[in-house]
Amino acid sequence: MQREATPKMVLVVEDNELNMKLFQDLLEMGGYNVLRAQEVAQALELTRRHRPDLIVLDIQLPGASGLELAKWIKGDDALKAIPILAVTALALKGDEQKIRAAGCDGYVSKPIRMASFLEVVGQFFR
Repeated sequence: MQREATPKMVLVVEDNELNMKLFQDLLEMGGYNVLRAQEVAQALELTRRHRPDLIVLDIQLPGASGLELAKWIKGDDALKAIPILAVTALALKGDEQKIRAAGCDGYVSKPIRMASFLEVVGQFFR
């Protein structure tokens, strides 16, 4: 559990409402403030407005993919320092390389494990 005076802000980009609730509950339990976005345009707007400390990003989103969003964020000088943790059900050979090539700083496969997910998130704040 975090013990900082100002909790870190995490933007969760996930189109599945059950997964969104799970991520939000886990992150809030871990002491983080959570912003929510269900699609790429909304996520980009929230990122620009709030400058979250971390983005938890589903790769498969309606419209533009999460990988496209990661490339846009990492291509923007004002946003590129924000770490991105990709979350995906895709766990095929070569997928991690594609995810990292798009600019994601970490990768977790679904289904997530609660304790290990919070541990991975916490690594971005050490």
